[in-house]
Amino acid sequence: MEFSSKLLEKAVNEISQLPGIGKRTALRLVLHLLKQPKEQTGFLTQALVAMREEIKFCESCHNISDTAICEICSNTGRNHQLVCVVEDIRDVMAIENTGQFKGVYHVLGGKISPIDGVGPSQLKISTLVEKVKSGKLSEVIFALSSTMEGDTTNFYIYKQIADSGIIISTIARGIAVGDELEYADEVTLGRSILQRLPFEKAIKNN
Repeated sequence: MEFSSKLLEKAVNEISQLPGIGKRTALRLVLHLLKQPKEQTGFLTQALVAMREEIKFCESCHNISDTAICEICSNTGRNHQLVCVVEDIRDVMAIENTGQFKGVYHVLGGKISPIDGVGPSQLKISTLVEKVKSGKLSEVIFALSSTMEGDTTNFYIYKQIADSGIIISTIARGIAVGDELEYADEVTLGRSILQRLPFEKAIKNN
């Protein structure tokens, strides 16, 4: 792709680094921005810079937040004894959109994947184990995607907390095997949360 401007080329190259954005799409986006008033581009730039510099991770659940403790964790109307374990913020958003879950979350920040070089120590697993050991939880729900990496992560965490005496469950397999949680429709995901199964039973059924 030939560019008449090095500045244009640099902008296209940077935007094309985003997931799912190729050079042609990046070019369309950049040309669109050039047609907008300068202040509009300034608003976008300011929003991105503010997000990158000021965004926080909740000290309790590791969800993305504007404050030290996120709105979900600071909500006294939620059941803080019920913790749903998810991969990232997209899964929190997906479950929240169902309106069926009234507990809190624990965001791992990924899944165990040796092929990708992601081990247990790189995820927020130790803080989840600490929560369980504190004796303040009544149930942990595994809500990771039903992939090999998701199942591996579930089983690893299960082995760490199995002797705690709390209920350990997993969302019902209304989510097709191999599916990512964020792509499930709200009705199916909501039912999967409500009809969750004891994790031990889920292991035996697989």
